[in-house]
Amino acid sequence: MTRYLLSLLTSVLLVGTAWAAEPAALPDANQLRSMTARFAPVDLKVDVSKLPDTEKRALAKMVQAAQLMDTLFMRQSWAGNETLLLELIEDTTPLGRERLHAFLLNKGPWSRLDEGHAFIPGVPAGPLASGNFYPAGATKEAVDQWIKTLPEPQQRQATGFYTTIRRGPDSKFITVPYSVEYQGELVLASQLLREAAALTQQPTLKAFLNSRADAFLSNDYYASEVAWMELDASVEPTIGPYEVYEDNWFNYKAAFEAFITVRDDVETQKLARFGSELQGLENALPIEPKMRNPKLGALAPIRVVNSIFSSGDANRGVQTAAYNLPNDERVTAEKGSKRVMLKNVQEAKFQRVLQPIAQVALAAKDRSNVAFDAFFTHILMHELMHGLGPHNITVGGKETTVRQALQVSSSAIEEAKADISGLWALQQLVSKGVLDKAMERTMYTTYLASMFRSIRFGTDEAHGKGVALQLNHFLDTGAVVVNPDGTFAVVPDKIQASVTALTKELMELQGRGDRAQAEALLSKLGVVRPEVRKVLDKLKNVPVDIEPRFVTADQLVRQYGTAEAPKK
Repeated sequence: MTRYLLSLLTSVLLVGTAWAAEPAALPDANQLRSMTARFAPVDLKVDVSKLPDTEKRALAKMVQAAQLMDTLFMRQSWAGNETLLLELIEDTTPLGRERLHAFLLNKGPWSRLDEGHAFIPGVPAGPLASGNFYPAGATKEAVDQWIKTLPEPQQRQATGFYTTIRRGPDSKFITVPYSVEYQGELVLASQLLREAAALTQQPTLKAFLNSRADAFLSNDYYASEVAWMELDASVEPTIGPYEVYEDNWFNYKAAFEAFITVRDDVETQKLARFGSELQGLENALPIEPKMRNPKLGALAPIRVVNSIFSSGDANRGVQTAAYNLPNDERVTAEKGSKRVMLKNVQEAKFQRVLQPIAQVALAAKDRSNVAFDAFFTHILMHELMHGLGPHNITVGGKETTVRQALQVSSSAIEEAKADISGLWALQQLVSKGVLDKAMERTMYTTYLASMFRSIRFGTDEAHGKGVALQLNHFLDTGAVVVNPDGTFAVVPDKIQASVTALTKELMELQGRGDRAQAEALLSKLGVVRPEVRKVLDKLKNVPVDIEPRFVTADQLVRQYGTAEAPKK
């Protein structure tokens, strides 16, 4: 594996040399310090005192396995990341320290808040759209054409989540399973998960850990995804390849990540009632009836958790506040999907970021209507709505998925769909009496403030582009107006119709698999307009997001963690 990695590093670095960032354009130590200051440091502490000693020991093993996901994610993002990280660690100058800090925040040498601009010399000027999932020197068109020539079973492998595309000894393209590509780290992660499984006394947790350990070695993730859906334990781990944001060619390839969390039983019980509302929401979607799913997957668990540790795609740049998994359409069709809410992360974001934004972006009379309950509940609805609407579709007589049909535009459209339909669903539940009528007063204003939070992530990022699309739609339909002082306000008489119209447009676009329309819509509306830019410019002293420090995870690993050689 080491020889293969060094060979791959050399080829990618040679390809990138022609685009190397100009040293004069790079930030100095002070500028780097200002860049990283946009992330407010937050100590994430979780009370694990009530857990039995066996569960604490299992948690420590899970954290150690999760730490390996950082290595894999950085390798997937760019083949040069690991060599560059070693060089940065050795540079003890003030500039070197700041570069290392920025690198660790971004999981690479490009700023995720600044349209992917490089901040370290000797690297490509921006992240490679192909990530490190495809052969160095290959073109998107060549890979796409090759995939189209394959028989259908091989096409499914080539476009699947869990393979890379490489060149064989004859220089022709081949698919390589993740279990082979990342064998060294996955063997060790598998061993750590088995050790955690041997420690825990919770049957469904034991089943998931063993099943996911098997998947790392077999490259067959189906059984472990089902086991994760059935997981019902005080400890809630998510670990493996999931999201496709790093593959900016096709959105085919899943990046490694991990969330190691502890369940909040009180808050989870409060939200359990939402699961029973999903079929009713699906049946009421404002889309063509044939695009609705008459029978959603049976399972729709909702978990409120507190984060102990996250890594890989779950901890680069802006922090994840909640997630909806699995992404494997086979599992979601049969079993549904699970929504996980990271409460301590959301609380930190609300206090350190959203409330200060509201003081700048909203008129004084509206600021009191920014509420954590509305923020938290909309994030939940966002995750719930990922599971509703079109997923498995037919385009040109061929069965496919929205993700495969829309390719690189799918992520931004899906994030916008989940946001806007989440607002639509909140209104449905308020009207039905499931949610208190008072939510109607706070949810639209809270979301408007949160839109400025998300746009600051950058419109080259799926969430930021998707929110820009929504805000511009609101402005164009008069549902949001700009006050004479430059602040923004919701227009109550127009917001509901605007939300419904965009929900319909995005979901029906997905149902048709209309990539041309998706790209056109993002090109037109996924931009930052001057009136929005003026507000963003006033937010320069407000953190963009948080930088978590995993205090409890560090304590667990120090107390219980042990390093063992992989078993043969």
